[in-house]
Amino acid sequence: MGAITNFIDFISKYYSFYVNGALTTLKISFFGVIFGALVGVLLCLFRLSNKKLIRGISTAYVEVVRGTPLLLQLYVVYYGLPMVMPLPDSRIFLGTLAVLLNSAAYVSEIIRAGIQSIDKGQMEAARSLGMGHGMSMRYIIIPQAFKNILPALGNEFIVLIKESAIISVIAIPDLMYNADTLRGITYKPFMPLIIAGIIYFTITFTLSKALGFLERRLSASDQGSES
Repeated sequence: MGAITNFIDFISKYYSFYVNGALTTLKISFFGVIFGALVGVLLCLFRLSNKKLIRGISTAYVEVVRGTPLLLQLYVVYYGLPMVMPLPDSRIFLGTLAVLLNSAAYVSEIIRAGIQSIDKGQMEAARSLGMGHGMSMRYIIIPQAFKNILPALGNEFIVLIKESAIISVIAIPDLMYNADTLRGITYKPFMPLIIAGIIYFTITFTLSKALGFLERRLSASDQGSES
């Protein structure tokens, strides 16, 4: 009973750390996956380009990002990019930039798989109607591909929520950083981490259930349109 009381007292005293940290985590993950998706679309189109140089550069970027740790990419963006580019001196901005550049590589592969899953007859039909390749991709192929990959994009958002904990190493006050701060303030090594773990699990579990519901709705709508 005493342990439960201590747990409740701890949360009631330091809940603002967790609320602010969770909001920062969600904000960085949200912008990371949204802008990562936009960059991912460009990378995907470049990888599908007929021009070898463009295709080679985009392929190299995706392979390098997927083949190196997010922590290394975070350090490169945080310490390296401001030395060669006029970027804002903001930890949150640079941390979000690192997350979205990492996410873009994975999203581009998701989108590429979605585009390649569309029947080639769709492109042929669009071209036979006089639409160019770019217009066909914009109005015919990509909208269908996005509907197919929405669950995968949702999963990428969930993954980012967990992986974004790495940004705490550059002192961004996300959920993990604030939990670690509480460990130093309270001299309690485990309780702050346990609460942070519960919050991470609650967020990701809720989102996974919402994605499952969305996926079932999309499947039902597809079946209804077929009938």
